[in-house]
Amino acid sequence: VVICFQLYGYCYQDSNDIPDTLTTITELGSPLEMIQLLQTSWEDRFRICLSLVRLLHYLAHSPLGSVTLLDFRPRQFVIVDGELKVTDLDDASIEESSCTSNSDCFMEFPARNFTLPCSVEGRCQNMNEKRNLYNAYRFFFTYLLPHSAPSSLRPLLDKIVNATGNRNKDGNAKYLSPSPSVNSEFTQKCVKSANTKYRRVPEAFIPDENYRCWPSYHHKGCLLSVFDINEAIEICDSYSQCKAFVLTNQTTWTGRQLVFFKMASNHIMPDPDKITYVKVTD
Repeated sequence: VVICFQLYGYCYQDSNDIPDTLTTITELGSPLEMIQLLQTSWEDRFRICLSLVRLLHYLAHSPLGSVTLLDFRPRQFVIVDGELKVTDLDDASIEESSCTSNSDCFMEFPARNFTLPCSVEGRCQNMNEKRNLYNAYRFFFTYLLPHSAPSSLRPLLDKIVNATGNRNKDGNAKYLSPSPSVNSEFTQKCVKSANTKYRRVPEAFIPDENYRCWPSYHHKGCLLSVFDINEAIEICDSYSQCKAFVLTNQTTWTGRQLVFFKMASNHIMPDPDKITYVKVTD
């Protein structure tokens, strides 16, 4: 599991001002801006949360033991090819707090406090894991997961978010161990066919006639991901300006197909890699 910046190289050099200077060369990532993330598709935000789940699972079961990130704020992370990675491990710790009673295992956060059990060995049980999990909840999950999520997934997402934010026994990284369940349900989302009729035009594309929609993978048009033709029809029917759509041969990271939605079909061009569907009007 790659959880932090990949190191491509490093070198030591002496400087007149600072002796034993270390220079590192790492992969390039994009700063994590929460406002920008909220404007992206839910599918992309889910991918970031999934990579964060993998990080939580690794930190809880690392070869060094349970590791906590004392500074878990978004500024400590970057996005690399759609995945979340840690940039700064200076504040990582493997020390579990010592205790003589449960009262010594008090954890205080701005909105909620927790008291964990003190083990017979004199250590606060799962304190590192709980700190990481709650910080992931308050800085990431509570914003990125529920916002504009597919309705069919909301009960499961609510369960996940509540588990990370509560002190119940299931609220730990084991509950969120990496699993394809949410991804599978999202990819295989079933949609009822609409009554509207569409004419299929194979090997064809509509180059213009764009309109903007949210969220879109294209800033000048309406490019969305769908599971199948039925979902594409449902989306087109939900927009009053949509009169046609074009199936591309591109897919998202979950395997969903990218579709351009168009507000007219006056100019259709040949394209062997695309299929156009035009709404039939009476």
